[in-house]
Amino acid sequence: MKEGEMLKIKVPGSTANLGPGFDSIGLALSKYLILTVSLSDSWFFEAESPETSGLPEGKENLIYQVAERTASEYGSRMPACHVKVWSDIPVARGLGSSAAAIVAGVELADALCGLALTLEEKARLASLEEEHPDNAGASVYGGMVIGLHQKDETSIVHLPDFQMDPVVVVPSYKVFTKDARDVLPAALPFKSAVEAGAVGNLLVAALMTGNWKLAGKMMEKDLFHQPYRGTLTPELELVAAAAKKAGAYGTALSGAGPAVISFAKKGEGQRLADLLRRQFPDCHADLLFVPSEGSTVERFSSYNHSGNV
Repeated sequence: MKEGEMLKIKVPGSTANLGPGFDSIGLALSKYLILTVSLSDSWFFEAESPETSGLPEGKENLIYQVAERTASEYGSRMPACHVKVWSDIPVARGLGSSAAAIVAGVELADALCGLALTLEEKARLASLEEEHPDNAGASVYGGMVIGLHQKDETSIVHLPDFQMDPVVVVPSYKVFTKDARDVLPAALPFKSAVEAGAVGNLLVAALMTGNWKLAGKMMEKDLFHQPYRGTLTPELELVAAAAKKAGAYGTALSGAGPAVISFAKKGEGQRLADLLRRQFPDCHADLLFVPSEGSTVERFSSYNHSGNV
């Protein structure tokens, strides 16, 4: 990064699992984390939106820590920067806020140190931080991803074209991932695990062949996590019933929750969002879209940015 140059890093949020695709299916959503980066004498992270207020301002910031680990992995050192942080991704709601921050950290190190990382390398680094590839992969690639993260390798299939309208219902309370994982069982009986795997396989087959009605049906047959996490998010069952009555394909818990995501036929999402907004006035209901593009980095002159010649 040169003197007088600035960076704009834009990372989409995401939903994960889509029911039985636990820790393996992710979908990018049109909520964003945006960093505006300029060289400085010391590291400082400045909040520019309600969702980022109260974030750590120095090197204890997650974005910095991921960037530092990424740079160190490649034997590089980053120059100090002033980073303005804006986001409309709700925190601790199951819409990928932490994964977006992790991907932003990888992108920051890549841009500052000239690492020229590939999409595969970015997704691998972010998945190592997240310990699963769904949210991170979707934020890197955009569209939908189906992935497997293991100790030595992260494999991702990217599907850029997604033909359903996602409508999110976001409760006002938070559910932290640790608490959501604590309610999961330590094991499933073999017969239940086989059935759960078959449901997940059928979901993937339906998504890849564009059988949206079947995909929605499989989302609601999940046996891996929704029967347990539903106890933390009572809105899941209520929204699923209301959305189904309105003609939605299906409904799932978004990530660890408490956000709930329903999928409508293309072009019918706004009607569903309006209906859910009326039926759940204590929540925030919104029609989103699935961006085909993942995280991006733009370089520009600080002189042009400030309006100077």
